[in-house]
Amino acid sequence: MMHLYHSSSDRINKLITRAYSTSFSLGILGLNRSLRDPIYGIYGFVRVADEIVDTFHGFDKDTLLKRFWKDTHLALDEGVSTNPVLHSFQRVVNTYQIDRSLIDTFLASMEMDLDDRTYSQAEYEKYILGSAEVVGLMCLKVFVGGNQAKYEELTPFAMKLGSAFQKINFLRDVSADFNTLGRTYFPNVDLTAFDDDAKRAIEEDIAVDFRMGYEGILRLPKGARFGVYIAYMYYYALFQKIMRTPSTHIFQSRIRINNPKKYRLFVSSYVRHALNLL
Repeated sequence: MMHLYHSSSDRINKLITRAYSTSFSLGILGLNRSLRDPIYGIYGFVRVADEIVDTFHGFDKDTLLKRFWKDTHLALDEGVSTNPVLHSFQRVVNTYQIDRSLIDTFLASMEMDLDDRTYSQAEYEKYILGSAEVVGLMCLKVFVGGNQAKYEELTPFAMKLGSAFQKINFLRDVSADFNTLGRTYFPNVDLTAFDDDAKRAIEEDIAVDFRMGYEGILRLPKGARFGVYIAYMYYYALFQKIMRTPSTHIFQSRIRINNPKKYRLFVSSYVRHALNLL
């Protein structure tokens, strides 16, 4: 009956993904069916860790994160966990031979979020590596299905796409991060005097990452290409909306793409994919 626990754990991660992210849920639906549960497993793991440091206010976040980290390694070593999220995740890691250093690098970035801080350039790069780039590499391991040569070829592109997504999240959430969580991710930027010039410099940096990330999408195996392209198109639409928004307004409201727009992006992306117009 272990298969029932496997499938139940997978469904829990799918539920978490759908509850927290319409955009990634749509992207996963664009993947080959065999890739969906593994990516749900990665998302569920990443989301729980992120929630510990971002929303578990009033609890001992440091202790909870350390326990989650320890439980993650136990699940990986034992090949089972009574935590359904970790159970699904360990199956993905062990099946696709995901390097554990990627997992530890991710959790180290989550640990950085436990402290209010203004990030230096080195800390900024370290945080993006752990919070976004290595997550892209975990997913890439699934997408290439054990093809190490393909994994190594696409590694820099996957890292840049993850970096672009994260930097857009930083811009979208800059007000909440600064005013509520006490975080200033962008180095050498005074958010108390944030202006259009500072915003434009960040956008130019994101655009470079986006271009390289798109090149990588075109090189992905067919079963993964459409799903990743959907996520790319959603973030590109969000990026365009942010670029059209004055710096002063960024601090007034959270920029987002509404669900009807996301569904239209899904359909238009499918048409471009079907007609080989990517």
